[in-house]
Parts: sequence; structure tokens; C-alpha cells
Amino acid sequence: MKKKTLVVDIGGTHVKLMVKRGDHREFDSGPKMRPKEMVAQIKQITRGWNFDTISIGFPAPVRGGKIARDPKHLGPGWVGFDFRKALGKPVQVINDAAMQALGSYRGGRMLFLGLGTGLGSAMIVNGVLEPMELAHLAYKNGKTYEDYLGLRGLERLGKKKWRQHVTKVTKKLMAALEADYVVLGGGNSKKLKKLPAGARLGNNENAFVGGFRMWGK
Repeated sequence: MKKKTLVVDIGGTHVKLMVKRGDHREFDSGPKMRPKEMVAQIKQITRGWNFDTISIGFPAPVRGGKIARDPKHLGPGWVGFDFRKALGKPVQVINDAAMQALGSYRGGRMLFLGLGTGLGSAMIVNGVLEPMELAHLAYKNGKTYEDYLGLRGLERLGKKKWRQHVTKVTKKLMAALEADYVVLGGGNSKKLKKLPAGARLGNNENAFVGGFRMWGK
């Protein structure tokens, strides 16, 4: 019998959950949310759902399946937290952008950029996934890529200038990393009017596809 997977996509404003296509639930996250509070909410909101394994997409660096740093947009206490013990099921944790990249992949060399609260990034080369932290590299005027392409940048610059920087950075990173194509995902990707050459629009549902794929072969 095929095992069922619960996919948990943790963002800076919401935590979204899905155990089968087309049926997802969510609750608010935010800068005060700690892991124990999130686990309690997950247990409550998934009552009535049957699942065997759990995939978690997390908005901070994850190395070897372990959270390497507390996220900027959530509360403290994530590093070293034992999700398997807390949730009572086998758990795999991956960076949230990497999980959405995994669900967006269609072969070749793909760069994924997640335009959300922050700026997520990952690359897949011939089937090999490499989570990345491009967000914190220096870009302009002493600010980072995330300062321009994340939510703060959108609010500071306005949509028109923000779109211009998205196009400029996408072209720059695509050339530097020799990507065949770029997928622009994350909640704010819907605010783009025209996509840069070589880019296609992602879909937040792809995060769940990636979560299901994590327990595949």
C-alpha cells in the first residue's frame, strides 16, 4: 500500500498543509511563532487526516535535514528542534525554496527564485538539487538581493521599480549560473506583468508536489 505524506510549507506569514491534491489547510505564522506552537497547530488542524510521513519546507538554511539557522521572519528555537519526536512520524526537512524547486523541475539546469516574504533560491542540475542562499549576497547601495526582491523591497520601491529589479536580477543570475531556464515562484510572483526571457511563472502548489516527491524514489 502506498504511503501518504503530509506536506507542511512554512512561510513568514502562513503555514500551509496538504495531504492530498486539492485539499489544503493553513494557519497564520509570523515573527512570534515558535516550533512547539506550530506543532500544536499542526496536530489540531490535521485531525481526521491519515498520513505516514511528513515533508517540511522551512524558510531558512537546512543542512543534512537539520535546520542550520533560525529564520528571519519567525520566532526563535528552531535549530535542533526534533520534529520527528514532536510529531510522532518520520519527517524530512528541506529549505522551502528547494521544496518548491523540486516540484517545479522539468529537467536540465533550472534556477528557482521564490519571491515571497524574503527571497528563496535553489538550483537543480540534471536532477541534483542544491539549495542556495543568494538572498543575502550584496546587490546595490549596501543592500542585498532580498532587500530589493523580497517583500520589503516591493513595499519600499513600489510595483513598477520592483518588477524592473526582478527582471534585472533574474537575467544576471541566469547568466552567472548558466541556467537553462528560471522558475519564478513565491506569492509575489503573481504581481509580475512581463516575465524575463528564459523565465516561467511557478505555482505555490509546486511546493506540495516537491514535498510528495521527497518521499519518492
